[in-house]
Amino acid sequence: MKLARFVPVLMVVGIVLMACGGGGGGGAATAGKKIALLLPESKTARYETKDKPLFEAKIKALCSSCTIIYSNANQDAPTQQTQAEAALANGANVLVLDPVDGAAAAAIVAKAKAQNVPVVSYDRLVLNTPDLNYYISYDNAAVGALQGNALLTALGAKAMPTVVEINGDPADNNAKLFKAGAHSVLNGKVHTAFEYDTPSWSPDKAQTEMAGALVALHNHVDGVLAANDGTAGGAIAAMKTAGVSPLPPVTGQDAELAGIQRILIGEQYMTVYKAIKAEAEDAAQLAYDLASGIAVPDSMINGKTTNNGAKDVPSVILPPVAVIKTTIISTVIADGFWSKTDICTAQYAAACTAAGIS
Repeated sequence: MKLARFVPVLMVVGIVLMACGGGGGGGAATAGKKIALLLPESKTARYETKDKPLFEAKIKALCSSCTIIYSNANQDAPTQQTQAEAALANGANVLVLDPVDGAAAAAIVAKAKAQNVPVVSYDRLVLNTPDLNYYISYDNAAVGALQGNALLTALGAKAMPTVVEINGDPADNNAKLFKAGAHSVLNGKVHTAFEYDTPSWSPDKAQTEMAGALVALHNHVDGVLAANDGTAGGAIAAMKTAGVSPLPPVTGQDAELAGIQRILIGEQYMTVYKAIKAEAEDAAQLAYDLASGIAVPDSMINGKTTNNGAKDVPSVILPPVAVIKTTIISTVIADGFWSKTDICTAQYAAACTAAGIS
């Protein structure tokens, strides 16, 4: 009889302990939650070397018991659709989606919505869906404007210089914004002899595009507006193969290690640095809040929205920064994005010393 009297009390204590318990930093509300990170491709080095590890580290700091479901679509939209469906079937509580194709990815958002799973559009915008929850990226038109202005600075006083423009993947909404930003600066100030939209952001395709332009121009080109460091590398390879010397100024984006090293030795003029650590960590915080039912603080969004064709999506918009040889130390090194050791390998040691990096 005494035992029977204590059983209800023990049950209540057990329930209270379950409610208060839970793993790691997330507590009971987030314990066991699953967060899916769906990245678009691996040709752009940043995704595997920066975005993924930074995102994962922040999630684990916030919630040690959370599971991260990771996939990379290798620039194939149907593959990304399959990966998203697999993540949902595996019980994902939130999707952080960097779409291969912004329009096609609306179908992923619809499937997530049907299962009451929120979606954060990461770096690239998912288009034409009213069901997208948040968007986090950079001021992408400003990226193109930074590239255009840097190119004009490098070209100096040349009147209507001949420029080749190598844009990004036409299926990537960001590429359209980079292109628009660059045109807003360059139109009427340069002669764009050739302009390409480069499928999959492929450096190999960019090299082929640049090689064709050089043949038509008899190697006369004053500058190259390349949308990122991968396409810049392809364009530079084509010019070196064709014997163009000296190389004209070439823009880039993403502050890839190879791009920074090319800037040091004078093969590339500039890149655009986007503080990926801030982007990845803010996306992780958003995902954590959404998974655990925590209200996203107003200070994170600061009233900003981005229209995706169907909705003004609450947005975290971060500022991009232009990087040239003289600002490598104050940008990517100061932020710890790349260390002096990363950059100043034996091949680049003399260039580092000349640039004051030692």
